[in-house]
Amino acid sequence: MSDSESKKRPIRSYVIRSGRTTESQRKALEQHWDDYVIAYQPDLLELGRVFPQDAPLTVEIGFGMGDSLLQMAEDNPAQNFLGIEVHRPGVGKLMNGAEVRGLTNLKVICHDATEVMKHCFASDSLERVLIFFPDPWHKKRHHKRRIVQPEFASLLASRLRPGGSLHLATDWEQYAEHMVEVLENEPALLNANGRGNFWLNPERPQTKFERRGERLGHGVWDLLYRKAEKADQ
Repeated sequence: MSDSESKKRPIRSYVIRSGRTTESQRKALEQHWDDYVIAYQPDLLELGRVFPQDAPLTVEIGFGMGDSLLQMAEDNPAQNFLGIEVHRPGVGKLMNGAEVRGLTNLKVICHDATEVMKHCFASDSLERVLIFFPDPWHKKRHHKRRIVQPEFASLLASRLRPGGSLHLATDWEQYAEHMVEVLENEPALLNANGRGNFWLNPERPQTKFERRGERLGHGVWDLLYRKAEKADQ
């Protein structure tokens, strides 16, 4: 690969790792892919065709094995949920759970989140964006791969409706501090808990990953930002 080609390659916030796929996940991927997965196209989604109901849309970026997303979709049938994830076992697990529960308010896109947010959603269209426990890329030379960066924060803010929310969580304190630094400098977003403050009693399902971390004594930091109303920007 030439130097010019290397420079053109986008910096990804994820690595697609091979992982064990269970029998139930494999069957879900084979049998229910077309029911739940939206094929990525660099065009605006027609949400009225994607979901059977016209309802506020929550997007979770990097849902992992999908436990929290599945729980939220089941607990809030009057809302629509869309998960973005490239890890196929996690997609299979989510689809299997959605099929068992008969959920119709949940869809998935298996593609890079930056491209999906940039091309598939109109400005001021999303109710909520969730980013729970993204890869912290803890080595300094890898910090550029963190998904929470100024440009991405600005993109997310543009897609939220006025008053819409951005909820983030991490169990890596240095990444939490990085998130605060980035998001406090995005003029379209306001910290719902006061400038520089974390959300001490977050409203979200607890993940298996989080419960395991708590047993090991790990801390968790949540942040909640809201998009400023038009008159406040």
